[in-house]
Amino acid sequence: MRLSNIVTKKGDSGKTSIGSGERVSKDHPRVHAMGAVDHLNSTIGWSMVEASNIFKDDLKEIQNDLFDLGAELAVPSLENKKLKLERLDWLESRIKDINNNLKPLTEFILPGGTEFASRLHLARTECRHAERQVVTVNIKLDNNHIPYLNRLSDYLFVLARYANSKKGQKENMWKNKTSNEL
Repeated sequence: MRLSNIVTKKGDSGKTSIGSGERVSKDHPRVHAMGAVDHLNSTIGWSMVEASNIFKDDLKEIQNDLFDLGAELAVPSLENKKLKLERLDWLESRIKDINNNLKPLTEFILPGGTEFASRLHLARTECRHAERQVVTVNIKLDNNHIPYLNRLSDYLFVLARYANSKKGQKENMWKNKTSNEL
């Protein structure tokens, strides 16, 4: 579907069309899920401003994957699934490659660090939000949506750690305070 007329005024009543042509409330769980995936995609695009070329390529691929996932959310009856299992395998491989260059974690870390890492941490939290929204929709059990989003949040986490390590930024560890210390 290509949009040539952006202003249609069809959504002025609080309803929107999903990919199947069905009109639903803008407050429908499917619309929330599609919006959360779109928000995640935008946050990843914002993160790319600070990315090196190799990670820009990864993040562009992920943005395309998120469009595929969004299409499947918009048209759940889609026969030819767009988000292929190979994309999940690719993410797992990238996580392993990046994580092999990092020191093992000994404690939880607080989000932050360099500009790129901070943006990736924000994208990671948006990814978890999108995952929760997609779980709510629960369209079919035989799709890759939830596993993909789950892996994507892991990818964004290890990439944020890697971005900090490449810039010499020390990770900020969580200080677990007991109730006696409060």
